Amino acid sequence: MNTFRARIASGVRVDGLRRALLCGAALSGFAAMPSTAFAQDAAAEADTVENDQVIVVQARRQNETLQEVPVTVTAIGGETLQRFNIDQVADVTSRVPTLNVQVGGSGSGGQLSLRGVGSSNISAAFDSAVAFEYDGVVVSTMRMVQAGFFDVEQIDVLRGPQSLFFGKSATAGVLSLRSANPTSDWEVGMRANYEFEEKGYLLNGYISGPLSDTLGIRIAAQFNDIDEFQLAQPGSPAVNQKRGLTDFIGRVTLDWQPSDMFRANLKVQYTKHENDGALGTGEVSCGANGVADSIFLLGGAVNLPAGYNCNVTDQRYYFTDAAAPLASGVPTPSKAAGRNGVPFGETDIWFGRLQFELDLSETLQLTSVTGLLNMKAVDFESYSYGGFIPGPNGTRLPGGAGSSDPINNLEQYTQELRLASDFDGAFNFMLGAFYEDRTITFDTSQQGVNISFLGPDPATGFTYDWDKTHLTKTEALSFFGSAMIDLTEKLELSGGIRWTDEQKVQTISVPYVHTFLFGPTFVRPGFFSGPINFADDNFSPEVTLKYQANEDFNIFASFKTGFKSGGIDNSALPSNSLSAAAASGDFSSLIFKSEEAIGGEIGFKSQWSNRDITLNMTAYQYVFKDLQVQNFNAQTVQFITSNAGELTTKGVDMEAKWRTPVDGLSFSSNISYLDAKYTDDFLQPGGQGGTINLKGRRGSQAPEWSGNVAADWAIPLSNSLELFLSGNAAYNDGYITDETSLNDFRQPSFWLFDANVSIGHPDGNWKLSLVGQNLTDKVFVITSGGRPFLSPTGDDIFLTQNRGRQIFAEISFKF
Repeated sequence: MNTFRARIASGVRVDGLRRALLCGAALSGFAAMPSTAFAQDAAAEADTVENDQVIVVQARRQNETLQEVPVTVTAIGGETLQRFNIDQVADVTSRVPTLNVQVGGSGSGGQLSLRGVGSSNISAAFDSAVAFEYDGVVVSTMRMVQAGFFDVEQIDVLRGPQSLFFGKSATAGVLSLRSANPTSDWEVGMRANYEFEEKGYLLNGYISGPLSDTLGIRIAAQFNDIDEFQLAQPGSPAVNQKRGLTDFIGRVTLDWQPSDMFRANLKVQYTKHENDGALGTGEVSCGANGVADSIFLLGGAVNLPAGYNCNVTDQRYYFTDAAAPLASGVPTPSKAAGRNGVPFGETDIWFGRLQFELDLSETLQLTSVTGLLNMKAVDFESYSYGGFIPGPNGTRLPGGAGSSDPINNLEQYTQELRLASDFDGAFNFMLGAFYEDRTITFDTSQQGVNISFLGPDPATGFTYDWDKTHLTKTEALSFFGSAMIDLTEKLELSGGIRWTDEQKVQTISVPYVHTFLFGPTFVRPGFFSGPINFADDNFSPEVTLKYQANEDFNIFASFKTGFKSGGIDNSALPSNSLSAAAASGDFSSLIFKSEEAIGGEIGFKSQWSNRDITLNMTAYQYVFKDLQVQNFNAQTVQFITSNAGELTTKGVDMEAKWRTPVDGLSFSSNISYLDAKYTDDFLQPGGQGGTINLKGRRGSQAPEWSGNVAADWAIPLSNSLELFLSGNAAYNDGYITDETSLNDFRQPSFWLFDANVSIGHPDGNWKLSLVGQNLTDKVFVITSGGRPFLSPTGDDIFLTQNRGRQIFAEISFKF
């Protein structure tokens, strides 16, 4: 019988149904305690995968081989991830064309995009258009990607809308990560490496095995410490002339199979991430005028020299602590208090997932997936990205402005139930329901005006302009059903529909506003918005026809739709949009609409020459309506949230693999062609120079051509010794990095090269490795936006970038 795993998303207020779903969670806790035979089954499957070159994916919430499933999927196994020291989501991009990853930022903490479609990292109010599924639970914060991952069984990247099986946050695709499960025999593994460029070290290990005939356990942990994540430009007025980061991840997995009819799996993970600032690897480009534009404050009454050197490729970053007139008086309670304006960041995440599978009969299986997520994140940074105050004898004193101390707290509970059949006949089905309860607290003190250059608040002594809190509660409920019908022995018709209903309520409170800002353009201290409501529902159908010509060749065609709920913006400032809404009592300007996708794809999957050659290809076209977009206007210092009228994407994805006649030598390649354009009016009020219509312009993060070629060669030296050589070359022909104007920054084409040389035991009992990522030290831009506090003639922009070259020396063993 197949092992099925599924999930859904959305919300409605139906108390009886909600109670039924909550009862499902209670049943899972009562009947399931820890773990599952699923882990042991998966371990057995993994052996088959290695021996027979079969890759198992769960793109339709059931176990299917990569070559069978009629979905465009790129699968990356745990062995490949370890081979190239891929322990950050951003590092996956070299293996997945059109995948774009940005890690960092004070809002959602990261951004994923596929085929030119993604969501902003500025606001935590946005769900990601590329769903991030972690061990079967779609998590609603990109901060889960900040600390990386480890002890991974497999990563699957599903391209195109996946709403039927993955819910409301998968309009562009899914990035799915599955961690390793307990093994059938006791096993211990450890890995240690040192990275020479950033001077960091990593230690991880696991112990795994059976506690009894029915219960298995796996305990894994990883610690990563990087000393020189960023180095300061000479003359940077900051206490920390280099910025580092540390990560700790610990995970316990329990696997329980008390009978052939019941399986359960429990995972509990704790993540701790610390850094010396939220900016990450970002540089300021000095624009067409080539001049570092001054930090223009208070209408020019305060005009600070920028200080940065305009070199965006030297990997030396301009750090500035907060200016002394702005640094000391942080509204309390805040972890930024007492740090004298020195940047920092801390994130704590608890994640738990309980899954059980109960065979109701030989042909029916009930699955429950319960997810819990608790996150507390805080950071402090000066978002002027430049500035210094001239000191005595030519010294530079800190001149950072635009500081904030955002606190992002998240509590998320999800419960999914599904019933799946495994009949011998031509018809099978899956029915499911999903419930989500989520609370996001965004509490921050900010300096948007930097009024304390004129003096601290006379009433409180605070040096911040305001303190505000957005509290957003979400309830989502959805139901879905899918069916597979074998029309003939070779022709399969499958499809289904998902209904989603989502309710959101936000309140905004502003307990403090600097006295000097009292007036008609700012809300008053003590402001409370009352409830701001948003509700939407959606039907998302999907139909696929697959023709299995023979065991090694199938053709498929799919019609798909996607849905991502709208909501209430939580980045509105107490000036402008929020003050106007407060004056009128109409908060509709803070609401952004739901995003929908419709389109289809046609493709084939094939294997040739005794399955030594694999060739897969998909052609697609999708239209995304009301694409959710958020940008920043550097002159007005305001966040702009809007919906793009329409984005049309079309292209071709191709994957090829060749297991050569040379023993142990194989090649693989991915190539993608993408045409993504705004095909309806998209009036962008955040455009520099006024409102601009982006209709006809290419979408951002949408390279026309991208791809990679990889080679792996295992060379036996003896029965107990093996040499392994591997390399990967990735190409991207460039893309636009923003969506505010017709001449946004464009990243030119670039190549990335990775390589690995290792020697060790063929069974992995021990291994010594030398690994290089981005060997040519290529620096490229991921996203861009206007630098805050520009003068009316300023044109500097802030560029988020990749990390540059990394060289690892590593030792690992297992027994």
